[in-house]
Amino acid sequence: MAKKPRIVVVGSANTDLQFMSDVVPRGGETVFGTGFDMGFGGKGANQAVAASLCGADVEMVAAVGADLLGAETVRNFTSIGVHTSGVRVIPDAATGTALILVTPDGENRIIVASGANDLLRPADVDAAAPLLAGADMVLLQFEVPLETVYHTIRLAKAHRVRCMVNPAPALPADSSVLALAEYLILNETEAEVITGRQVESQADLDACVSVLLDSGIRRVILTLGGRGAVLASHSGRVHVPAFRVSPVDTTGAGDAFIGSLAVFLTEGMSDEEAVTRANLYAALSTTRIGTQKSFVKRGEFEAELSRRRSGADRKVPQ
Repeated sequence: MAKKPRIVVVGSANTDLQFMSDVVPRGGETVFGTGFDMGFGGKGANQAVAASLCGADVEMVAAVGADLLGAETVRNFTSIGVHTSGVRVIPDAATGTALILVTPDGENRIIVASGANDLLRPADVDAAAPLLAGADMVLLQFEVPLETVYHTIRLAKAHRVRCMVNPAPALPADSSVLALAEYLILNETEAEVITGRQVESQADLDACVSVLLDSGIRRVILTLGGRGAVLASHSGRVHVPAFRVSPVDTTGAGDAFIGSLAVFLTEGMSDEEAVTRANLYAALSTTRIGTQKSFVKRGEFEAELSRRRSGADRKVPQ
């Protein structure tokens, strides 16, 4: 049996409170929802769970509160197989919580109360340095302090460990530090914020990618939702089409993409093959309600990939 990839995720862990509604309430208005779901989320935790379900040996470095939601978060990680020696429990802090409103077309609007996530410090990463040193890939997002993100990128570089950064939620960031990472994965909105360039056309989007590459970033993966993804480096750009699905909830799809992508890359697949597979893994997550509970296990994914590749309509036309 091949050795499992070892992936360390440094990032956020939240509890998701998800409301389904036919309408978005206006100021001062109360509306009745059509459903409610509570689950586990946070971009870091989501990516860790996706990577674990895809077959990786995953370590989580995070902070939770000394409350009921924090204890349940740790229990959830353990039940899925994500290691929690790097998860710090902080007294007098609340575990991060996200309020998610999902409309009938599957689109979502999210409010996050960061809580303990804002207290994840570089010292917590230093305490987990042996985990990082033995990893095949380190994953990062922007739901923890940027100083912690930057410190982790530098530490991964010092240990010669590949690093994948997802600058979400979008914040202005130091491109010279991001350039130390192997991969920068972002959507159109995040590309706009990171580059400081307005995106109103395909030409604007291409220009954003050029700015990122010119800043020293080696590989940029631009996710385009139902239009697939663009894989860009100084050697060229490739559009990788999406797979056809009927989405019911897009929450967490970006995290499903990144967590699965990290596994496919650390298993030795080419960038294009890994992105192709991650496109399908993310697409499948949109066909179910919820975040982590919408992520499929590796066996189910491989069966669906085989079925799609044997069919004539596996991808959305460009």
